Amino acid sequence: MPAAVKKSIPHVVMMAYVVVILLPFLFVLLSSFKANNTEIATRPFGLPTVWEFGNYKEAWVKANINVYFFNSLYLSLSSAVVGVLLAAGTAFALTRMKFVRASGWIYQFVLIGMLIPGNVLFIAQYLLVRNLGILNTHWSLFLPYTAGALPLSVLLISAFMRSIPNELEEAAIVDGLSAPGLFFRIVLPLTVPALVTVFIVNFLGNWNEYLLANFFLSKDSLRTLPTGMVGFRDAFQTNYALVCTGIVFSVVPVLVIYAFLQKKIIEGLTAGSVKG
Repeated sequence: MPAAVKKSIPHVVMMAYVVVILLPFLFVLLSSFKANNTEIATRPFGLPTVWEFGNYKEAWVKANINVYFFNSLYLSLSSAVVGVLLAAGTAFALTRMKFVRASGWIYQFVLIGMLIPGNVLFIAQYLLVRNLGILNTHWSLFLPYTAGALPLSVLLISAFMRSIPNELEEAAIVDGLSAPGLFFRIVLPLTVPALVTVFIVNFLGNWNEYLLANFFLSKDSLRTLPTGMVGFRDAFQTNYALVCTGIVFSVVPVLVIYAFLQKKIIEGLTAGSVKG
């Protein structure tokens, strides 16, 4: 087999994989602009004869997608940001402060949280938010989202912080920086790739979460996009164009965020594995 052909095989396989992944989304995207189910069935991958941009307006307003969208957006963003900051502070204390034995025990205790499936904690979480009096409020999602993401977040950020040279820390201390100053002015800026990676992982998890949102919220005005889309699907199940429009609304924000931050994500996943 010629060397050129041998080298091209992995690229061909990856291109085929990308096509297989993108075809369903292409179908949904084109269908969201079509006028009726007949056009979707007869020309599934064809361009719309008339581009129906009104589908997006109807889904956004009439079907309350705007309410569900902004509920998901601010809950996902706020819990992801707070989770990143808490995880960064914990990772800094565990990896850069000189409490060797205590840090080791605390680190192992935090990692135990990764061994417990989230669904196992559902009943305990339900009882907790009910006893706290925050059931059927956004606090009932914000607190579990933030706490549930901490174990993996601490693991990723700790791995990155361990790769920061100790000489930087020593020089900062000589210059008179305290522990908070060292954290905010030296360590935190250097760990931006890891922070962005953790933020994206947490944001995606919160954005797609369904179980807690379905059982902890009953008011329609509080529902997030995954739970709202179930009612949307039931209400418009005979109108595939509007159903596809709702799917596009739920997917596009994630694609946009990843498109802008993919470089930082890759850096965060790889840089922490290299010492020095």
